[in-house]
Amino acid sequence: MRKITLSFLLIFLAFSCGVKTTQSMLTGGDYDGAINRSVESLRTNKDAKGKQDYVYLLEEAFAKAKERDLRDIEMMVKESNPANLERIFNTYLNLEERQEKIRPLLPLRLIKQGKNATFAFDNYTDRIIESKTALSKYLYDNASALLKSKVKTDYRKAYDDLAYLEKINAGYKNVKKLMEEAQFKGTDFVNVSSQNQTNLVIPKQLQDDLLDISTYGLNDKWTVYHNPKQKNISYDYSLIVNFREIVISPEQIKEKEFIKEKQIKDGVKTLLDSRGNPVKDSLGRPVKVDNFKNIRINIFEFRQFKSCQIMAKIDYVNAKNNQLLQTFPVTSEFVFESMYATYKGDKNACEESYLPNFNKRAVAFPNNEQMIYDTGEDLKVKLKNIIVQNKFKS
Repeated sequence: MRKITLSFLLIFLAFSCGVKTTQSMLTGGDYDGAINRSVESLRTNKDAKGKQDYVYLLEEAFAKAKERDLRDIEMMVKESNPANLERIFNTYLNLEERQEKIRPLLPLRLIKQGKNATFAFDNYTDRIIESKTALSKYLYDNASALLKSKVKTDYRKAYDDLAYLEKINAGYKNVKKLMEEAQFKGTDFVNVSSQNQTNLVIPKQLQDDLLDISTYGLNDKWTVYHNPKQKNISYDYSLIVNFREIVISPEQIKEKEFIKEKQIKDGVKTLLDSRGNPVKDSLGRPVKVDNFKNIRINIFEFRQFKSCQIMAKIDYVNAKNNQLLQTFPVTSEFVFESMYATYKGDKNACEESYLPNFNKRAVAFPNNEQMIYDTGEDLKVKLKNIIVQNKFKS
């Protein structure tokens, strides 16, 4: 019984809070918030007595929202400001959407009055079409004017206006063609190249991989990177990878000798007392104990080592006036290491994890070109990070 009473109390409190929240929205001017909460509550058991508060709230919120929107439209129309056209269009859409949200719930009964709640629906089709037509013309004319500018930000604004126009009025005039024009004019084109200022040959494969910006996924809506340059493109910026110094160490083999010792079990033996006599148990039998012996190994360890370091700088250049905008120094390093070992003695004296080294042999050192290429893999990562963190901005 207590559980049933508690459950009923919780349901009552939740309902009461819901009504109060909706009432607060209504008195606070959030008419659509009150409508949404009321509609959601009335989707089930709409004719229940407990739902009557929501019917009254919905009726009042709808009337006030409609009155406010129509008053706003009247004021904006009188102002005759083209900048209001989008808001007028969207307000008519909201008026229509609000009606369609309520329509499936009708009729909604007001039990005490013995009548249905009143919702004054209107047909906004003509006004939606008229406002969309006016807005479409305004967006098209405004974007066309912006495309005659010489400022990239104007082209981007034109693109956004045209994209919105295509969304609300698909197929309007030659909008798609103008969008392509705005996209091209508003894009920053960046040419990526490299310069070798070292006394070593940079592998062609490394240069190709490093400058293959398409693999970096860096192109965005308004920035496109090219390597090599493309015809009929006027580049806004240049990104130059300057190889300044490449240092490759000599091939080295470092040798180290060390000894390992261990005590291991080697069968059993008879336990002797201090006088050298066998110790016997209670039955007169000799006591046996583990026998241990010491083993030893001499390890000869060989470590092959070769390193390469590339020092470079990334220059951001304004391609229109050849002015240096920013410089980012970057250093990358690659280390080749290989280890193998030989031994004399008992290898069981060595840790088990070390044993595989005895099966290894010396390997061929990578040549200088390979070392430079492997170092370039790290350089590619650092170059991408620099570009991601330092976008070109018009």
